[in-house]
Amino acid sequence: MSSIGIVGAGRMGLPMARRLAEAGHTVTALSRNDDAGDRLREAGVRPVSDIGEVAEAGTDMILIAVLTDDQVREVCLAGPLTERIRPGTTLVIHTTGSPRTTQDIAAAFEPRGITVLDAAVSGGPHNIAAGDLTLFVGGPAEAVDAVSPLLGVYADPIIHAGALGAGQCVKLVNNALFTAQIGAVRAAVELGAALGVQEQALLSALPHASSDSRALAGAARRGSVGAFVDSVAEFVGKDVATVRAVAGELGADLGPLDPLIAYGCPDS
Repeated sequence: MSSIGIVGAGRMGLPMARRLAEAGHTVTALSRNDDAGDRLREAGVRPVSDIGEVAEAGTDMILIAVLTDDQVREVCLAGPLTERIRPGTTLVIHTTGSPRTTQDIAAAFEPRGITVLDAAVSGGPHNIAAGDLTLFVGGPAEAVDAVSPLLGVYADPIIHAGALGAGQCVKLVNNALFTAQIGAVRAAVELGAALGVQEQALLSALPHASSDSRALAGAARRGSVGAFVDSVAEFVGKDVATVRAVAGELGADLGPLDPLIAYGCPDS
């Protein structure tokens, strides 16, 4: 069995911790308050209030599952985690962000014998609970193979996307396309309204036809495009800003995705 640390035991990190503990691994997670600590203990996870303790306890693998790219930088490039992480540990970054962040962290950690992988996620807590979260992983193939048995406790498929940072790039492209699809669904609803078809009737019908997509199915489940946008904006919206920034740094053109992105979800 392995010793695993988790930073970010919230919406995604907590069910990951639970699955790993249920599989018999020793899991230590950062807890900032009593309520979070109680939830971790109920899941069979040891809560600690010092991130340095997570670094020392997670001798096989440390998962970073915080919300934003800035938080990843704060956690990984300064402070107790950086000072106390042990050689031989694999650091896995689940947070969606810039591939440059992962590469900067690897440049700081790998000379010290610490492997860094980016493993962007597609799915939610229900997928983790079922063990079928999708991971897009960037890094050396042998390093991905080495940690796949641990990641496979809560993820399937685990897709090796390429070199370090490639997992983040695949996730950003995915979210750009997904958000553009939401924009297309919204445009379809407006066309339907112009033709005299009510939104709920249209959303009930289209998932049974060739125009079906996850964005359309999500809007249909929520009953309206607006309600679906509200449900995903917090998580997808921040990635829209990131993909625009990364594309701009590389001089890439988002082409027809960009106006539809703006039409689908707001930036956050």
